[in-house]
Amino acid sequence: ALTPDCSVSQVVSLNVGGHIYTSTLATLRKFPRSRLSELVGSPTRHGSDSEGRLFIDRDGTHFRHVLDYLRGLDPPAHLASEIYQEAVFYRLEPLVKLLEESPRVFGEMVGRQQFLSRVPGYRENIEVMIRVARAEAVASRRSLVTVCVVRGEDDLTRCQEEVGGLGTGRGSVVTFGPWQAPPTAADLLHSIQSDIEKRGYTVTWKPLETGKGFLSRTNFSKKILFGDTGRDM
Repeated sequence: ALTPDCSVSQVVSLNVGGHIYTSTLATLRKFPRSRLSELVGSPTRHGSDSEGRLFIDRDGTHFRHVLDYLRGLDPPAHLASEIYQEAVFYRLEPLVKLLEESPRVFGEMVGRQQFLSRVPGYRENIEVMIRVARAEAVASRRSLVTVCVVRGEDDLTRCQEEVGGLGTGRGSVVTFGPWQAPPTAADLLHSIQSDIEKRGYTVTWKPLETGKGFLSRTNFSKKILFGDTGRDM
């Protein structure tokens, strides 16, 4: 468990999605401007498990490779993509840059950019979501956006009809698509989440029960982190 006055040499335990890890505060805060450093440096502001350990609500399968990197080891090449997602989430910029130079991640990034270039208004929509989050978080500490992801014109029409039936509780609405490319709607949603998290936000998705499957709802959680400031808005 962590206490606010713990020294950097203190041995601490974390519960990452049910996986228990043990390290020192110095290792976990090796990069002071990272999200990981902010999490372990302010334990009273975050959740804990029944044993008092800091709880991070995220799949902890690959967190051990993050720890190994912080301890001076290189990440395994065959897991570069998986570890890259963790590095982005914890805002470990040196690890992010290292993995972006790996052939596997670099190739995926090139393919991803080619795909996103074929989604009309993708970058503009991301900026709209960021502006909405900034504006709404100031008043309510969270932002609610309904995201409509469609592959074709027919889906777009049905999606617009469903959005119209959601009423005032739908929040702001942003539509992505249609597009002509192999990746699925799930791939696009993953890209949206990744790009928003790179901007310093914590993102969670909640599917809307509409019977059609076109809509997903994204909650910018109560603790919205901007950049590397580590401060709540």
